[in-house]
Amino acid sequence: MKLAAVSTFVAGVPAVPGIVRSFARGVLIAACSLCAAPAFAWSNHALATAPALEAMPEFAGLAPVKVESLESFLAAQGAGLEKVLDEQERWAREHVATYPPRPEALRFVAAGAADAVELRRRFVAAVRISPEMPLSLFLQRKPGAPVDDGRAPLPAREATTLPRDTAIEAVKFAALREGEQVAPIDVVASASDEPDYGLDLGLWEDNGTAQGRAYGFGKQPFGNPALDFGTQAPFHMGFYHESRIVYAAAGFLKRTYPEYRVHLWKTLALHALRSGHDYWGWRFAGWAMHYLQDLTQPYHARVLPDVSTVRMLWINTLHLAGWPDARNRAVTLVSNRHLAFENFQRTALLAGYRERSRAAALFDALAGAGAASDPQYDDGTARAAVSLRAAGAADALDRTIAASLPARYVSDPSFEFGASERGIDLFASLSRDDPAARDALSRALAPRLADYGAYTRALVRSLLTAR
Repeated sequence: MKLAAVSTFVAGVPAVPGIVRSFARGVLIAACSLCAAPAFAWSNHALATAPALEAMPEFAGLAPVKVESLESFLAAQGAGLEKVLDEQERWAREHVATYPPRPEALRFVAAGAADAVELRRRFVAAVRISPEMPLSLFLQRKPGAPVDDGRAPLPAREATTLPRDTAIEAVKFAALREGEQVAPIDVVASASDEPDYGLDLGLWEDNGTAQGRAYGFGKQPFGNPALDFGTQAPFHMGFYHESRIVYAAAGFLKRTYPEYRVHLWKTLALHALRSGHDYWGWRFAGWAMHYLQDLTQPYHARVLPDVSTVRMLWINTLHLAGWPDARNRAVTLVSNRHLAFENFQRTALLAGYRERSRAAALFDALAGAGAASDPQYDDGTARAAVSLRAAGAADALDRTIAASLPARYVSDPSFEFGASERGIDLFASLSRDDPAARDALSRALAPRLADYGAYTRALVRSLLTAR
């Protein structure tokens, strides 16, 4: 494989040589097939959302809101939502280049719905989410929080459709009752984790589901459509800053839709807040921020961190020649580092909830300590700022992870972190065995959490200003 072929394309030749296209596409498909495993960007968003918003007095001090079922919200706002969702559809078609238009048959129409069940079905179809989502009324309890508030525990199965997930199984949920009062910060923090509970599962036409065949998203662009939670990956990853040759060789990478989801839920949040349905305003806001927060994770903004385009082409050349080890190694190591980084983030924050001093720098980063001000938020922020910053940090972060964590977890291609994660607490093990490595990884994590907190507050502030 000659580098001249690569430089020819970059210089502006309109067609990529077929052999280059084949090589690049092969390695990128292999890389993206692993997106099925690390489909979650951050492990439990609520752990980070709460401290990020506690640093925002104008939000943390809001009056409690009245809990309301989705069916009640739809019954009250059905006619208004028709216009809101039509406007959202026009925005998506105009601003998201690869957006698959919503089929006209799914347009939300409230009139004529026989009952609340039918009204909910129409709404779920119009926003194209999984009809299996419980959408129960619940809160996620903070680690260590007292449970004597009179709220009954809610089984995880009533919050998520996932068959099994270690992080979710460790969460304590509390059931809410329609009509009770709850703090907006608790609503939005809990909701910020909810899109990882199955909201975007099975939506592609090759996922073997009725909704996938009806929703019009087309075939899943990457990830393994046969794996359950892997089907959400294209909604939670935004590969907006790869090289031109990568896009030319693998145009499917442009079919990622976090921008669409952020705008959809932000639009609904604003409508709910303006119409006096604050519970759903802040719940939709939590859903919107989830996708924005996902883009602060470098492994959701770059396909193969610290692997150059030329190296991608070379290792796939070896694969096509009958030596697949280099390609398999690269993909497995990136997946393992992604998952190990999430494990460290989650276990570090959990340790900080138990004893704040153990992770004080990370909580300070989430709160924006030392920052002059938070950024502004607009519809271009997700792509032009959030994912750009994450993509720019990806290579250095990958190297820090490789240097800081045990080699078995992040440098041994025979080990699969996702299959063996149960019981692993990387923050605790590094604190015990290698505090210097723990501190190095914490220093690499802190700027990512600083962005997480800053853009979370920016999104909320945009809603407070506009409502």
